[in-house]
Order: sequence, then structure tokens, then C-alpha cells
Amino acid sequence: MCGLAFQYTHDQHPEAVKHAMNAALKRLQHRGPDENGLYADTPAYFAHARLSIVDLNDSHQPMHSPDQRFTLVFNGEIYNHKGLRNDLASKWTFITKGDTEVILAGLILEGENFLTRMQGMWAFAFWDSRTERLLLSRDRMGEKPLYYTQQHGRFSCASELPALRCLATSPWSDDLDSSADYFRFGYCLPGYTAWKQVFEVLPGHWLSWRPGAPIEQHAYWKLNLPGSEKSPTNDDDLRHALGEAVRSRLLADVEIGAFLSGGIDSSLICALAQEQIKRPLKTYTIGFNQSSYDESHHAAEVAAFLGTDHHCEIFTHWDEKQLESLLHNHLGQPFSDSSLLPTALVSRVAAGGVKVSLSGDGADELFGGYQRYQARIILRWYSRLPGTLKKVSEKIIQAIPEPMTHHSRNLLKKAHLFVDIAMRQRAETPYIAPLMFHPDEYATLFPDLVGLGHTPHGLPQQSQPDDLQQMLYSDSLIYLPQDILAKVDHASMASSLETRAPFLDHKVVELAFKRDARQHLSIGNGKKWIRTAFHDKLPEKTWDRRKQGFGVPVHEWFRGELGGKLVNLLASQPSPIRSEAALKMLSAHKSGARDHGHRLWMLYVYLSMQNYGQH
Repeated sequence: MCGLAFQYTHDQHPEAVKHAMNAALKRLQHRGPDENGLYADTPAYFAHARLSIVDLNDSHQPMHSPDQRFTLVFNGEIYNHKGLRNDLASKWTFITKGDTEVILAGLILEGENFLTRMQGMWAFAFWDSRTERLLLSRDRMGEKPLYYTQQHGRFSCASELPALRCLATSPWSDDLDSSADYFRFGYCLPGYTAWKQVFEVLPGHWLSWRPGAPIEQHAYWKLNLPGSEKSPTNDDDLRHALGEAVRSRLLADVEIGAFLSGGIDSSLICALAQEQIKRPLKTYTIGFNQSSYDESHHAAEVAAFLGTDHHCEIFTHWDEKQLESLLHNHLGQPFSDSSLLPTALVSRVAAGGVKVSLSGDGADELFGGYQRYQARIILRWYSRLPGTLKKVSEKIIQAIPEPMTHHSRNLLKKAHLFVDIAMRQRAETPYIAPLMFHPDEYATLFPDLVGLGHTPHGLPQQSQPDDLQQMLYSDSLIYLPQDILAKVDHASMASSLETRAPFLDHKVVELAFKRDARQHLSIGNGKKWIRTAFHDKLPEKTWDRRKQGFGVPVHEWFRGELGGKLVNLLASQPSPIRSEAALKMLSAHKSGARDHGHRLWMLYVYLSMQNYGQH
């Protein structure tokens, strides 16, 4: 795993550009502490920070073709690179054993068509000095980030926004359409960032740029939404596909470990990995002294069952300053998912023993694991109740103070969440992603943003108001890359740790979508196909566990010092947030009437980063 940067400019002094590229490289150092590479082919400049995983002593970057015409900087892993190498060997004399030269050769010999043959995760910049054409690309699901901007004849791209900002010659300004998206969903939509004229390459796409020509961006892969004709699939198909995905992700020239939370997804990946290696797999988890956030005992039980070499670190306190540092120094834009912090903590623990860790990311979106899918099924029955009965029920539940605990442990908390979902149902149709606010709340808090926002790329028209298939599809193409994968990539790379997610193998993804959503879940039962296909791999109690996931006590923070900080931020700078409405929300939270912790965190993050682009 690595970090890359590129800049094309005619109107800057070469020494000034090299200085900026060095600054960008310094910002990327955590992504690749093993080796740095800078190269100037004026007016094109390249920077690369390498985390050595495969072909440790060679495969230096930037990598050039023998005639120096082509240059490649690459971040990621191509799991089938050995097979691709054999296919290309008759046309190319390889001098390294890694995947970087395979990509270089494949793009030179076959162009963009080579992308369809690559299996893995990637972001790269490929430069043709003769035609002055730049080709950028990201992997199918968006595991690896890549951001870009062009202005006044200059073009720049980088693996992270803080590095890209080093290449800017003028301040960045807020994109209010992205602000509207952020307050609706908690993150920017695919292709966009929080800043005007700063974009991200879309997952599953390649982008072509030439000086003076418009940018072209085309899909090389699309996830098909199942039609009425479903392809027949069985448990053996899934067992084979996921088993192969795990096997290919165990290939490396360094030791590989795995995250183990004790939930179904990470436990299953660990079980499949342990079957394929001869030594005990190193597994990693974190625990907390607050029982409502601690799952470490579940992880220990699974580790004992599987016979892994298990490592756990217990954290005694939370520090929101660590979370703010991750946002400012790694993500570089507002991002509301506070589980970024525990993800970074477990990554730091794992990085103490390995350079690569497997993860269970993607299973919830592909196989129907979230509670919101269950809620949609229940809503079909709830919507048939008389309107008066529904209103009375909702008022009664809302009148009861909302517990500040995780919903997996409290029925009343689940009732509050269900009422929120029921009230937002119409606004979430057609479904794009879970909304953070009911439209009335949104209009009260952000009146200047009503009517603003971007249209998401590539989503089909929804066929039914409660179409579960649409939810799985949209979450796989929006929530998964923009929230989960962005979080995991930035949090893990902050500790120079590469993460690999077998569930995101495109063959597994395509197989999951050959089945209708109702074959994946029913009332009280998600991930049905995973449960039947792999039931023998895990203890019974693991399959019966309620989903919890990482949590952060933001509700406690805003009852203390962070509440005061939010008040000061609201008073000290202009923003799209209506202060009176935000203060009213904070007051209701402090009184215990409602748990607005995550919504308040969203406001706080936005305000704390509002001047980020100016520096």
C-alpha cells in the first residue's frame, strides 16, 4: 500500500513545483514509510511513498518503461498479477517480480482494456510523455482513494486531500452542494469532495486528461442490479468464491494478520484464513473499560475456537483530539463517522505486529446485515396501520427519554431509531443512503442548503418505494465506498497498515447480486446466505450475536467540554448551520430527552474544518 502524487504545470518554476511535491510527499509519508520516490519529466512531476508488501527489494516507483516514455505511480495490490504476468510474458521482458510492472506492461500493451483483467484494489496515475496523456483509475469498489483538481492549465492528483492541498497555488473554498450532501448523509457523494473544483476519481472508472482537452471519465465495470431472472446460485458457489478471495489476499512477502471483532464478518474471514495457513493467524482487536463499547471478550472466544495468535489492547479513555487529528491530517474534509477513531486504534495495534491485515468489510452491504434493512421490512407492515395509531405510537415513544446506549442492548433505543426511520421513509424514497435528519429538521438547521446537493452517479430508478434490492445496491455503491472504505483506508494507513477485504472481491460482489435481496434477509434474520453457506465454520453463539460494531461515546462528549466547544464554534464563525436550531438540539441532548450525539458531532466536524482549505 502506498501514496502517490502527480502534477502537470507549465507556469511554475521547476524548483517551486519540486518543493510542493516534497511537501505532498511528506504528507503521504504514513502511507509509505519504506521508500520515497520523486521524478520530474517537466512539465510532469511524480511523487511516491511506498509500503513494501510484494517484491520488497525491487519494484521501485515511480516506474518507467524501458524507453522512458511511460511513467506509473501506483497504490494498491493486484492479487492476480502472477497470472497476468504469464499472459504478458511473450510481449514483455519483466525485470521485477511485483505487480507494479505488470500494470505498467498491461497498460502499455492493452490500454484501458487491461483494467477489466485486474483483480484487486488500486489507484494509479499513468503518464504518456509523448502524447502528454494522463490516465487515472480506481478499483471497482473504491477501496483506494484518488483525488484530483485542474485549474489554469495545471492538473494535480494525490492519494489524500492534505497532500493534494500542498500542490494548490490558491486557497480552496467550500462547495455548498457537497455541504448539503454532507449534512444529509454524513459524507460527500462519489466523485465529489467538500471543496469546489476538487474531485475524486469514481470507483470502477478510468479518467483521461490531456492539456487543453476536456476530462473523460468512463466506467470499465458496473454492478448489475438483478432483474426478474435470477441466476441460479448455491452454497458451494459462495464458499468457493469467498475462499478464493481469502486465498488470493494471503499472498504477500510479509506476514499477514486479521482484524477480529468477534462478529460474523471478521470471524468468518479469520476462519477461512486460518484454514489456509500453517501457522496460527495473528488476530487483533481492541477493548474498552466501558462495557457498552467493549466486544473484546467475543473476539477472544472466536480466537480460542479458531486457534489464532490473538492480540488485544484495552483503552481506558477516549480522546476526541485523536479523532480531529485524523480528520485534519488524513481525510482533509468533513466526515461524520466517529468510528474512524476505534478503527484507527485497532489498526495501530495490528501495525505493531504485521504490515497487512484482513478485514470483514463489505458483508453488511452485500448480504443484508444492517438493521435498517430489517426496519424496511417491518415498515411494510407498519405502513398498513391506521394513521392515528401510528401518530399516537410515535408520540408516546418520542415522549420517553431516549437511552444513550447502543441499540443492540436496548429495546427502547431500537424503538426510537425505528420511529426516526419511519419518519424519514418518504424522504429516503428513492433511496440513496441513510439520512441523518428528517427533512423538516434539515430545513430548520440548514435553510440555505435546501435544494442544494449533487445527483449521485450510476444509480438506477427505484422500482418500488420499499425496494430492498435498491437499498443493497445503493449502499454498495455509495455508503460502502464513501463511508466504510474511506474510513478504513485512512484510519489504517495512518499507521502504515494495509487492509484487504475479501468480501469486496468483485466475483463475490457479483455473486451476491445474483440473488434477490429477500434471499439475503427476512424479519429478524440478515445475511441468510452467509449463515447457510458457512454455518460449520463458527461457533453457534457467534451466529446468534447481535450486530454492534465499533462505537464512540459522542453523546457523553457533548454533555461535557465538547458541548461548550460547539457553542463557541457556532458563535465565532459564519456557516450554513442555523445556530438557534443547533443550540436547541444541544439543549435537548444535554437534558437527556434525545440522543443527538452523532448529529452534534456532524455539526462540530463541519465547523472545525470550515477554514481547512484556506491554510
